[in-house]
Amino acid sequence: MTIHAGAGGNEASDWAQMLMRMYLRYSELMDFKTQILDLQEDEGGIKSASIKISGPYSFGYLKGEAGVHRLVRISPFDSQKRRHTSFTSVYASPVIDDEIEIDLKPEDYRLDTYRAGGAGGQHVNKTDSAVRITHFESGIVVQCQNERSQIMNKEVAFKMLRSRLYEYYRAIRDEERAKNAIEKKDIAWGSQIRSYVFQPYTMVKDHRTNESVGNIQAVMDGQIHPFIEAYLQWQHSE
Repeated sequence: MTIHAGAGGNEASDWAQMLMRMYLRYSELMDFKTQILDLQEDEGGIKSASIKISGPYSFGYLKGEAGVHRLVRISPFDSQKRRHTSFTSVYASPVIDDEIEIDLKPEDYRLDTYRAGGAGGQHVNKTDSAVRITHFESGIVVQCQNERSQIMNKEVAFKMLRSRLYEYYRAIRDEERAKNAIEKKDIAWGSQIRSYVFQPYTMVKDHRTNESVGNIQAVMDGQIHPFIEAYLQWQHSE
């Protein structure tokens, strides 16, 4: 799972971090194992995060979370206490079997290395061990800085890229899914799949299934299964 903050400075970064916590808490409730593969921190929270979630049917449950998530609240970063709207995108892709071949030539991508950074600008190490891979055709970018060596980070990053490409090309084969592919959506108004409203009332509503929950704190604590079940039923009926 990859989480990207939209435009909006500290408010958007904080929202991305809140969503990351929500999915980590959901994984705990489901007894899924999690591993943070990459974390790009920001002043107000995070710019992006890549998380490996492992467990029975974990992708089947979480695939419907892919899309833009909208937050409405009175911003704690606004001294005038005005209401703000922020957006964060979520992308989910399966870890594909090694036997599934994804044609990937050196001319298809650019590989960059950089120094892995920790909280507060501190360096995790003094070598360029972090890896970023940009795939030209799809525009997909993956990065990994969690492992101790560049070789290990490169191996994990290529696995992430192959998983993303597997979903990308599968979506292209399905015309309807290609129209709604998360890679082609703006992280902005009109493309959200779910809204989380903290003020002036509390409600979380999925715009695909119309499933809604008033206890927003429970949702942020990982209790998102009602939305997942509603999405799976909605998808089955489509």
